[in-house]
Amino acid sequence: MDLELDQLRALDAAVTEGSLDGAAGVLHVTPSAISQRLKALESRVGQVLLVRSRPVRPTGPGQVVLRLARQVSLLTADADLELAGTGRTGDGGPGPSLPVAVNADSLGTWVLPAVAPLAGRVRLDLRRDDEERTSDLLRQGVVMAAITTEPTAVAGCRVTRLGVMRYRAVAAPGFVEQWFPDGVLDDALRRAPVVLFDRTDDLQHRWLREGGTDAAPPVHHVPATADHHRAVRLGMGWGMVPDLRADDSGLLAGLVELTPDRVVDRVLHWQQWRLRSQALDELADAVVTAARAHLR
Repeated sequence: MDLELDQLRALDAAVTEGSLDGAAGVLHVTPSAISQRLKALESRVGQVLLVRSRPVRPTGPGQVVLRLARQVSLLTADADLELAGTGRTGDGGPGPSLPVAVNADSLGTWVLPAVAPLAGRVRLDLRRDDEERTSDLLRQGVVMAAITTEPTAVAGCRVTRLGVMRYRAVAAPGFVEQWFPDGVLDDALRRAPVVLFDRTDDLQHRWLREGGTDAAPPVHHVPATADHHRAVRLGMGWGMVPDLRADDSGLLAGLVELTPDRVVDRVLHWQQWRLRSQALDELADAVVTAARAHLR
């Protein structure tokens, strides 16, 4: 295919911004120009690439071309940095954009300190999603890399095992006194409230199942890592909290573990495009190094 760079950029911007108007603003052209470029691109490919919904989303063929568009954009930015010299940090250069999918607990604990030193050289576009779904964003071409539980490399990607993120069932001391005065019994587990992250969070119910109980306790949903942990600490309910090897924030400090001999482990992997890119490789090195310090 003989594809033009401005057409690929239009597709990338439209998906990133969610609309043709948003893409026009980013690329400093009119929405009509974006529409014309997309139509020309679809004509060259011979297939519909975008569903004009709100937000716009790529079709199956659109995911393939979107991945190509972002690979071209990354390689172009890498070449620009190399030609300008590596001492470009802080001189106002935009650097390559790196969209990355990260699970909430990793993002809220060890990932941000790991990638923060790269902020002067790249633009990080971190997408939060469940670790069991982040690999789907790789398949769709939405992100270039992901922290995921999927051990098998997505097509066009390479995979590195990061380690185990361990979770423990904990609660505030007052909550334990109120709801588990006679111990962590099945009847008490059926009545004691539990704090979930969101409606896809199955950690707490997995812990219950592995303990041999079919309890369906009352549920609170608190969809932010720090707030979820705070809700547990405030006694709203018990919940699963990460037990990191290097826990600088003391996530478990002052909390009571319900069953010290039972944990839930999630094995995390790093998947990234199989593409030679200095920026993407630097990001991978930072994430893998931090994982070795924090994960099991």
